[in-house]
Amino acid sequence: MEEDTKPLLVPVGGEESSYGIMNIQFNPEDLKCKRPFHVEPTNIVSVNDDMQRVTDEASAMNKRIHYYSRLTSPADRALVAPDHVLPAPDEIYVYSPLGTAFKVDSCTDGYGKNSSIVTIFMIWNTMMGTSILSIPWGIKQAGFTSGIILILVMGILTLYCCYRVVKSRKMIHFVHDINVTDIVPGTNGSNKVICPSAASGHPPQNRSVMFSSGNNTGFELFEKWWNKSQTVPFYLIAVLLPLLNLKSPSFFAKFNVLGTVSVVYLVFLVTVKAAHLGIHLEYNWFTENEFFVPEFRILFPQLTGVLTLAFFIHNCVITLLQNNRNQENNVRDLSIAYFLVGLTYLYVGVIIFASFPSPPLSKECIEQNFLDNFPSDDIMSFVARIFLLFQMMTVYPLLGYLARVQLLRQFFGNAYPSIFHVLVLNIAIVGAGVAMARFYPNIGGIIRYSGATCGLAFVFVYPSLIYVISLHRAGQLTWPALIIHIFIILLGLANLIAQFLL
Repeated sequence: MEEDTKPLLVPVGGEESSYGIMNIQFNPEDLKCKRPFHVEPTNIVSVNDDMQRVTDEASAMNKRIHYYSRLTSPADRALVAPDHVLPAPDEIYVYSPLGTAFKVDSCTDGYGKNSSIVTIFMIWNTMMGTSILSIPWGIKQAGFTSGIILILVMGILTLYCCYRVVKSRKMIHFVHDINVTDIVPGTNGSNKVICPSAASGHPPQNRSVMFSSGNNTGFELFEKWWNKSQTVPFYLIAVLLPLLNLKSPSFFAKFNVLGTVSVVYLVFLVTVKAAHLGIHLEYNWFTENEFFVPEFRILFPQLTGVLTLAFFIHNCVITLLQNNRNQENNVRDLSIAYFLVGLTYLYVGVIIFASFPSPPLSKECIEQNFLDNFPSDDIMSFVARIFLLFQMMTVYPLLGYLARVQLLRQFFGNAYPSIFHVLVLNIAIVGAGVAMARFYPNIGGIIRYSGATCGLAFVFVYPSLIYVISLHRAGQLTWPALIIHIFIILLGLANLIAQFLL
């Protein structure tokens, strides 16, 4: 019937329900109905169990709610669907504009299973990613002093926007629709640091300190067959494509600990390298010399783009915090997690930048992935790459699975219609990644562009708009609050535009 196809998740005015955000209401002109979801018989899935169908249960609940909605006229509020007809407090049905309804299992406030310390490190582990590899490069682009200031400012700004996301649950109660052949010795002769960019003519002064080993035929052969943009991406096809075709990637979800291990090892590697190389700093506030960059540079938006993605957790912070045993500590735990993430970024970025051997090399030699500044035969950096490889091998199938569920279920009504459908989709996904690694292997550029683009919506615009709208509806919106949040939105927009100008 026409009534059954109307959008169900729409804004609600009036009194707040005892269910809070989980009591997603109905169209204002149909005040008698309580319709928390719309049932598409082939599209109801359980998020926690990808193959478990709840179509019968959801359909029965939907019919009961519609039954109560037809018993009396919309103008008469005497008969409303009782609480036992509605979803229980620990059951949330979220309607997607794509036509899919998801049953989300969650914990009610105060009954989560995780302690604060577990919640803090879960957020820290989730937020830490490959962005950490580009932080030293970003500091080089911004300048040492301005880089440190930007990390602190962006951390505070993104934390505030994330705080607004967390508070939004209680404000709005609806859901809307190297190829290296030359090696440069470190300052003590035992740790080698290279400048891969020198071969492209930048910076020229480093060519005079390059030298080639007299007997490195075996190493050159290894470099020929293990090149990060020429050969390695094609090797990964044989590894990743079969993993993407697995029906359920829940096996990989258990290996999130590799993310923590790899980050801890990176911090250890940075500490050891700095202890051997020493500190090499010279403060030139606005001028650039042969070996050092200015403290303040016009290229600083490149760092803000990287940091937007580095501090990005806004799309899943509510999910991470909903299982916190003590919900009253959510803001405190989120702030501590952000402090730890910012401290980690500061430590890695500052130590790598400060210990980079200048002279004989220029700070301009710091690569977008600081591991590329160590030769391929460096054992510690090789181990770090192995950790990151295994970490990505656990994350990539999960991301591919999410893409499969969203696309194939929408078009075919089944997340795994056949091996042919899944294979074609996964070939497209892997092909896009290989093409990017082959023709644009610049991790810093990829991170800053994607970070600024996604961050504009999820970090700056949505949290600010939700807060402003909620204040407006409550009649509490003031000009200072409006100006501040419009300014935050404009900062996000300027951040995105600057990525294409610099």
